[in-house]
Amino acid sequence: MPDRPRALFALDPHNLPLLFPPDVLARLRELADIDPALVVRDFEDPGIRDALAGAEFLVTGWGCPPITAPALERLPRLRAVLHTGGTVKGLIPGEGWRHDIVVTSAAAANALPVAEYTLAMILLMGKDVLTARDHYRATEAFPPNLVRADIGNVGRRVGIIGASRIGRRVIELLRPFDFDVVLHDPYVDEAGAAALGVRLSDFDALLASSAIVSVHAPATAETHHLIDAARLALLPDGAALINTARGSLVDTEALTRELVSGRIRAVLDVTEPEPLSAGSPLYRLPNVFLTPHVAGSLGNELRRLGVLMVEELRRIRSGAPPEHRVDLAQLEITA
Repeated sequence: MPDRPRALFALDPHNLPLLFPPDVLARLRELADIDPALVVRDFEDPGIRDALAGAEFLVTGWGCPPITAPALERLPRLRAVLHTGGTVKGLIPGEGWRHDIVVTSAAAANALPVAEYTLAMILLMGKDVLTARDHYRATEAFPPNLVRADIGNVGRRVGIIGASRIGRRVIELLRPFDFDVVLHDPYVDEAGAAALGVRLSDFDALLASSAIVSVHAPATAETHHLIDAARLALLPDGAALINTARGSLVDTEALTRELVSGRIRAVLDVTEPEPLSAGSPLYRLPNVFLTPHVAGSLGNELRRLGVLMVEELRRIRSGAPPEHRVDLAQLEITA
């Protein structure tokens, strides 16, 4: 390859060694002149003016300051933003987009651990594990009704809301199991659903007929409180709602009322607000499995994100198009 182009990190330094452990960092440095000791935290820092002026690639991640139009003025040679996170909606405001700059993200790699978390929760909810665990813990004896006709995962209907990257990975992971999977997504037609191996469903019909509903739609103005009080009321008694997407898709007050009543169950990795306000009943309800936004890449899973961006850089440098380029025209309907 020709001489290595100059690149800069712009992310939370704490994540850098997880995203780019020594072997992955070495591969990155074969492709670009990049210093792991120099991490951009403020594009207006006068001490990095020269580094910004010479940078052709920006390797970004969680903790990167917004790449605004003024920031781009300090990056006159910038060719590509290689984002090790998922969504770039908050990273690059509308005025920061330039058509001559490639933006690529690791959303596809981050989709896998979210889908794995979702699969695990679907299986556990189908077995009603929370109820059995709590009884066992409280009584130190097996529950008297451990064998019930209403638990188990054979033929159980799972409703998927949104054929996003994560929604599609969940569908893929569910294939080996004996679930009845239905999908609602206004941008997927019958042929598209058939290609995924699922049936399309009307939104309300999906909610009313599914024992487990998993949310994978993007957060947009149209999807704000997509699942409100009226739609929560459609869920069958004992149904489980899983949300690993964004808290804003579900009306938290309405959901809290339903969960306090004990009528339904929920697995919530995201909430609105995030974290929940102090004293929220959701922290302690026995029918709620609440986690602090951990479904996405954590620990050694961050390595996947770094590897993906190294491969994207390799493709760009070889003259090939990146595989995970962000499409500005699709940004409003994606995560």
